[in-house]
Amino acid sequence: MKHVILGDGPTGVIAAETIRKHAPHDDIFLVGDEPEPPYSRMAIPYMLAGSIGEEGTYLRKTPGYYAARNITLRTSRARGVDGKARRVLFEDGTSLPFDRLLIATGSTPLRPPIPGADLPGVHACWTMADARKIMELATKGARVVQMGAGFIGCIIMESLASRGIKLTVVEMGDRMVPRMMGPGAGGMIKRWVEAQGIAVHTSTKVEAIEQKGNAMTVRLSNGVTVDADLVISATGVAPNVAFLKNSGIACAHGVLANEYLETSMPGVYAAGDCAEALDLVSGEHVVSAVQPNAADQAYCAGLNMAGKKTVLGGVTQINVLDTHGLISSSFGAWQGVPGGEHAEATDAANYRFLRLEFDGELLVGANSIGLTDHVGVLRGLIQSRVKLGPWKDRLLRDPLALMEAYLATAQAQAARGHTVA
Repeated sequence: MKHVILGDGPTGVIAAETIRKHAPHDDIFLVGDEPEPPYSRMAIPYMLAGSIGEEGTYLRKTPGYYAARNITLRTSRARGVDGKARRVLFEDGTSLPFDRLLIATGSTPLRPPIPGADLPGVHACWTMADARKIMELATKGARVVQMGAGFIGCIIMESLASRGIKLTVVEMGDRMVPRMMGPGAGGMIKRWVEAQGIAVHTSTKVEAIEQKGNAMTVRLSNGVTVDADLVISATGVAPNVAFLKNSGIACAHGVLANEYLETSMPGVYAAGDCAEALDLVSGEHVVSAVQPNAADQAYCAGLNMAGKKTVLGGVTQINVLDTHGLISSSFGAWQGVPGGEHAEATDAANYRFLRLEFDGELLVGANSIGLTDHVGVLRGLIQSRVKLGPWKDRLLRDPLALMEAYLATAQAQAARGHTVA
């Protein structure tokens, strides 16, 4: 059996290891489109901050790790999949036959439609090559403008700030992390970041970037003009699936995958940031671009590719963010559901915030800031979909009574299930 895995990030590596464990004699090809050994993009900010070197981003650091497991690494960029011939076609004109194929190609940064976005001083922070260029330009005292204050943008922002630069962040949304946090939480994060000496413009667009000698000027929609030595584009990503056009593999926003992570083409699977998998809370297929979900999907896909039929438990929308020491999190339907109720607790002086979202007797979503002890409880209550009964009214009055509610409902339900079993 020949397995081809497109994408050598964490998803691809975990899938390859899973296949090797359960199919010790099969051929495995792990294909990436960058010259470096398989590495984690999520480790790049730590490299920017100086906490690790390039080798610290590598997913497996033992020399000869992949060869010792008979996993063949290849550097190529896919341009298509020929389902009839069961071959992956590459941009260099070569191809690879497969019996089982995993699409784990991740995401691609979006370039905003802004005049000057293609200037040499404007960079995404996505590849190792991007990181090297940013480290060259983001020296102490440099003026840096970052477009975007989403989840990825906030991680990049903290790493940049640690380099002693003068940082300005521009976000189109009315708050920071708008796709993860509601107005109350996003506004609190903005106040925290500004207190660290970072200029933040929300509800603001970058209208143009213009070259000015060796530097640039960045014109904002609020009338402000900012000089910059470096502009970082962190305006979002999209699943990397364009190469699948006309392949016969069904895609919506990402590659559509069933409960086994198999696509519309038999023997072809998808996992990670490019895949649309089942969300436990909404019951819908979603792209969940967070590493824990990607790891679960990779393991499930690897088992199925190795002939061990396994159902994915589902995807839970979870984000946990550390912004200059302020821990924030979102779970499930954090924005609420039609007709649902909510409860909110705020301690602005101490940067503490909690908002709970309900659908009938179920807790379906939450935003929290500065309440790290509640993270596991929130996940447990939302993911278990346990009926809260009278505890819902208690939480509407006092959202901080989460631990008591969890012990009285979710753990009690688990104990009953264990007794019956």
